This record gives sequence, C-alpha cells and structure tokens, in this order.
Amino acid sequence: MTAGRTSAGAAVRGSSRTWPGLRRRGTAGLLPLAVVALAGAAPGASAQQSEWRYWGSDAANSRYSPLGQIDAANFGDLEVAWTWRGDNFGPEVNVLLRATPIYVNGRLYSVAGSRRTAVAIDPATGETLWTFREAPTKRWHDSMRKTYGKGVAYAEVNGRGMIYLVTPAFFLHALDPETGHPVESFGDGGVVDLLGDLGPWDHDRDAGLPSETGYITNSSPPIVVNGVVVVGNSHEQGYYQTRKENVPGNILAYDAATGAHKWTFNVIPQEGEFGNDTWENDAWSWTGNVSAWAPMSADPELGLVYVVTDPPTIDYFGGFHPGDNLFATSILALDVATGERRWHFQTVHHDVWNYDNPTAPNLVDITVDGREIPALVQTTKQGWAYVFDRATGEPVWPIEERPVPQSDVPGEKLSPTQPFVTRPAPFEMQGLGEDDLIDFTPELRAMALDSIQKFRMGPLFNPPSRENAPDGTIAAIHCPGANGGANIPGGAAVDPETGVLYVASTRGCSAPRLQPGVDVDPDSNVDWVSVGAGGVRGPGGLPIFKPPYGSITAIDLNTGDHLWRIPNGTTPDVIRNHPLLEGVEIGNTGARSHATKLVTKTLLMYGEGRGAAPVFRAVDKATGEELGAVELPAPTLTAPMTYLHEGVQYVVVAVGGRGVPGSLVALRLPEM
Repeated sequence: MTAGRTSAGAAVRGSSRTWPGLRRRGTAGLLPLAVVALAGAAPGASAQQSEWRYWGSDAANSRYSPLGQIDAANFGDLEVAWTWRGDNFGPEVNVLLRATPIYVNGRLYSVAGSRRTAVAIDPATGETLWTFREAPTKRWHDSMRKTYGKGVAYAEVNGRGMIYLVTPAFFLHALDPETGHPVESFGDGGVVDLLGDLGPWDHDRDAGLPSETGYITNSSPPIVVNGVVVVGNSHEQGYYQTRKENVPGNILAYDAATGAHKWTFNVIPQEGEFGNDTWENDAWSWTGNVSAWAPMSADPELGLVYVVTDPPTIDYFGGFHPGDNLFATSILALDVATGERRWHFQTVHHDVWNYDNPTAPNLVDITVDGREIPALVQTTKQGWAYVFDRATGEPVWPIEERPVPQSDVPGEKLSPTQPFVTRPAPFEMQGLGEDDLIDFTPELRAMALDSIQKFRMGPLFNPPSRENAPDGTIAAIHCPGANGGANIPGGAAVDPETGVLYVASTRGCSAPRLQPGVDVDPDSNVDWVSVGAGGVRGPGGLPIFKPPYGSITAIDLNTGDHLWRIPNGTTPDVIRNHPLLEGVEIGNTGARSHATKLVTKTLLMYGEGRGAAPVFRAVDKATGEELGAVELPAPTLTAPMTYLHEGVQYVVVAVGGRGVPGSLVALRLPEM
C-alpha cells in the first residue's frame, strides 16, 4: 500500500505562560550570581555541545551536557522562564507529557497530545512557532499508545535539516524544521506508510492491519545515523492480550533523504534465519510482539544502531512458544547500512516476567584494568547494569548462566538457566524473602508475615503461578516487578568524562495471577493469561518490603564499583503521615517513583518522578550530597533536558498531575 499525503497545521496561537510563585528550597552557596554569555559551555564547546539533538542528548544516549552555567552555587536560584501547556493538543486535556524535547539550531521540537502533534517552540519564550498534525485515521483511533510519544528526531541531510516524526498510526513523516511543512521529496509527499515494509501482511491505509492479523503502533522517536532513519514500534501491554497471534515488532530503516526503504530486521527469525530454532512449535510463524518500543542509541563511527526489545505475545505465560525465543528481551547491534546483525545478547530467555528492556543503551568509553573499551551499558528492570564492548558484544565482566526455579503451570516450559551479571552488583533488591519485609514495628512485621502466606516468595526469576494453585497460594511474587528496577521515566545517565553511570530505580514487585484464558475472554486461544502485573499490598497499604522505595545509584564503569546510593528525594507524605507509623522514626524512605534526571559538567539534576513531590534537585556527582532544590508546579514526568540559548542555560522538564495539565517548564537563572 502507498501512503497518501497529509496536511500540516499552520502556526497556531502560542500556549506559553509563566507559573506564578515558584518557591525556592534553598541554595548551596551565597556567591553572587553572574550570567555570562559563554560560561555555560566547556572551553571550545561547539554549537552542538550546547544543544540537545537526540532524545537522550546524543546518539550515545548519555543524557549528558557539557554545560556548566548552572552549578552548585546558583542552582537554588533557578526560576521559571516560561511554561508551555500540552492540553491544547488533543481531545484528552489531562494527558501527561511523556516527551523530552530536542534543541537544534535555536529551536525546541517535541510532540504533544493524543494526536502526537509535532511542535516547534521558541526556546527563550515558550511561544509555539508551528505545529503539524497527521490527518486522523482508524488506525490512529485504534492505537493504544496515542499518548506515549517520547519525541522527534533530527538530522541534516545534504545540507538541509529534517524533523522525523513517527505517529501512533505508524506513519513516518519528514518535516521542514523552519515551517513544519512536509518535505515533499521524502516518501510520498513527506510520509511513509510503515506497515507496507513491516512484513508480508496486507493492510488498509486508513484501517491498518486486520484485527485477526495483529496490531502494532509506536511510542518512541526514530534515530537517524549515517543517513539512515531507523524506526521502532510498540504493541499493546502483554498482560491484556488473550490471543497468541500477532505481528512482530520488526525494525525498519529508510533513506533519510528520500524515504526509500533500506531494510527490515526480523525480530522473530523466520525460516532459515539465525535464531529460528529458538522458537519451537513453529511459533515463529504466527506469534508476535517483541517490540522495539524503547528509544535507540547508535555509534556512527562503528556504523551500528543499538535496539532493545521486549517479550513475545502474552506476558507471564509462554507455553505456546517454547524455546529461548530470540530476539525477544534482547540487545541487538545492527549494521545501520544493511540491517545485518553484528551481535546480540538476550537478557532473559523465554521471558515470562515482563522484563522488557525499557530504555536505550548508554554508550561510553571506559578504561578497565588499563584497557580502553568502547562500552555499552543496558540498565534493566532486573536491577542490573549489563556492560559490553559495544563493537564486539563481549561482556566486560563475566555474565554467568545459572539455574533458576521452574514453573508448575501446566503447559509452561521455562529456560533452565538465566544470565546473571557478576559485576557491577545489582542496584536494586532482587527476589523477596522474609528478611526483606517491612519491619518499622514488630506489629507491622507480623502483619506482613501473615499477609504474605498466600503468595509464593522466591528469588529473582521466581516463576508466575496459577491463581488458586494446588498449594493454596494465589500468585507468585517476583522482584523487581513490571515497574521495578530501572524503567523508562528514569533510566540512566552517564558522564563521558568520568565513566560514572547514574541509574534511577524503584523497589517494586509483581504478583500476576494466571487464570484460564477462556475465563478472561471466551475467544481466547491461550491456556493461561493475566489481566495485569498484579501486586501485593503491605499492612495498611504500606509497601510490603523495607525501604528505600526509590533510589539513585552511582556506578563507576571503569571498576564496576558502586560509588554511592541515595534515596529518590524524601519520604512521601502518604508514608510519613501514615497512622500505623505515628511516632515511629522511619528515616528517609525515598519516593516510590523513578527519578527523572540528567547529568551536566557540574551537577546531577533530577526530579522525583510521576506522582512524587514537585521538586527539582541537584546533587554532587561524586558524593550524592544534595546541593539545592527548587519547587515545580507539579511532579516531573519524564527525562529532562538542557541547552544553551543566546548565552543562557535552560533546563526543560515535563511536569503534570495534581491538577496541572501536562506541561513543559523551562528553568533558568534570574536575568541581571
């Protein structure tokens, strides 16, 4: 099928305004404030070093900036420069902003709203300069990821700038950065219908794939490297699926200048391809998912793009697709010119724990025992940082296959072993035992021990179990769970000057309850399904486990050592003021959320994340000591970014919740 043209919106009314009453939480020093035009960049910094050209700052996904105008002495003086509201861009006014803007050539670019409208924003004032909105289709309407857009991509092609947007309907657009108009020479009048290159499935341009064939959408921006646009995808959350058939999340690549299709990489290897034998029962021919849903990173010098994937169709039960199931829950290094697999590593075999790799790998050069290594680091829900030579895929430290518990769910066949990282040490609690349970008071511990009796506790990779199992339990707990460990809102940032990784994590567990598929959906053709990740509540709704509930950990990748670990922010009011904890000294538990952060030449900055306190903080990169904090209109939602515009450093954070619509808030030092 060939995609038709869509129309671009003209520049619309601006949606910026300043939030009154930003309160400062104290400063780290009393030095006089001086904003100097070039003080924010490192000596000899180029224009690109003052920019934020990718979702993760650069192709390496470092989430690092060499800017240093905002530092320990003045962080507490930050004030709101402007606010850009996202509730003007779609029918759902309370949609959270999940996107991180990019800053290129003096402009900000991002997406907003359930229609994933592309926008250009003035970086000094927050004025909306132009918008582009794809014409509505049934496949847009059917998308389950409409509000999940994380941003756009940028590249200069033959001397011309281009903005690339992938929409919930699964179209790729190329836009002019100055006007927002489609680039007519790209694809069919500025657009490519991605379904046409996904695989051998017929589809209708408006309606998309037939429901009996499957479903696919998108949530992350593409990445452009060496003149190639690489596109990922996403599906429905696996724990809502009740049928085993779907299309796979194949990875697509296009010529950045023309939109011509270059290659498709099959994430489920087809007959005759490497890895096909890891899909028993001929499941390779009819099952799907294995989304490349997280953002990607790339090494242009090596000509490699790094893509991470999630589990196959149906989270928590995989009896219908026995085998290790390559390339599900894997890290893939692909030749960007040809799509050839250079190396891979599967972080979970036959994944039934929803342990999808949730964020783009971080690329950084390190020195280990005197040897310089171009490294790739993947932080995961399991609470590990997997470290590889990004050119060869060789682990920097041993990763061992170790025996794991097996399933007693009828029809399930798990891998007998899983890969265990030996270094760095885990940055989050793995598994759940009695010693991990809440113990603020003897009474709370007794209540926790009583409530846990109906669940199966166990180590990491504790298998999901049936509801009403023969042993009388209702579910098995695995820790970290679906939202534990590292995840997309926080992920990791890395300082390329020191090789130190900063990873945010939460202490969360899951307890999915497997039920017969036909009991959940009469049309189900799967033996067992779960309608959610499940969980287990502690006494009075408190967490069942000990704190910290959310953390930031600093890891020296040159040695594999943990340097420090701090709670994410402070103890939430719902914990501090809980009636069962009245009069109990509980210390700082940290927020039950993923810290959203970036690292600069001078600071590690972070917000406490979704549903936590509306505070933006700065800490010393070497020690984790807090240096200052400022209050925001609402909690942060996703990864912040920073840039230098006309000599002034800005930090932009997406905030929302607590009565505040999803908005971008720009912080800067006071004008002199």
